[in-house]
Amino acid sequence: MPKDRKSRKYKKNNSLVLAVFGAVLLFSGVGMAGFLQDSSATSTADAASRSVVPMAVDFPAPELALENVRGVTEALEEYRGQVVLVNNWATWCPPCKAEMPSLQKFYQAHEMDGFTIIAINAGDSRVEVDQFAQSYGLTFNLWLDPDGAAIQAFRNGSLPSSYVIDRDGMIRYAWTGEISYEMLEKYVTPLIQELN
Repeated sequence: MPKDRKSRKYKKNNSLVLAVFGAVLLFSGVGMAGFLQDSSATSTADAASRSVVPMAVDFPAPELALENVRGVTEALEEYRGQVVLVNNWATWCPPCKAEMPSLQKFYQAHEMDGFTIIAINAGDSRVEVDQFAQSYGLTFNLWLDPDGAAIQAFRNGSLPSSYVIDRDGMIRYAWTGEISYEMLEKYVTPLIQELN
């Protein structure tokens, strides 16, 4: 092999190794930060400062139908007329765990106002999802996504990622990362209060 081709191949492989190493470090740092923080001991100000600000968007919600934890297949379109927060998550994901109490609290505060949460689990078993839901006291909708259909439909492989769908089926906000209760109140509550 000519020296020039070997050099390019070495640089390409070296770049790939560095990219993978960087991703592992980033993921480890995020994971350790979430692991080391006890969510019950974290102040509201700390939780709000960790929360990402959503991106305002405007595009139709994807067609998506998945089985829920009770074994019934549901579709997003069945929730037309409600404000829906779709949350892609996994049981092993530290920021997913950290935001669950905020999601549950917000759901309880607004479920009677035409608001719901559909938390779509990325690849864990039904047993794992049930145990997680019980340990966190979750009462909102839990769907199972063993093949990554939701991640493909929303075109975002990061966890957690959340999307707020208005009553007309349009996605209005997109989050990648942990959401605080304060951010939910600031951005989602006005959508809940909008009239059709």
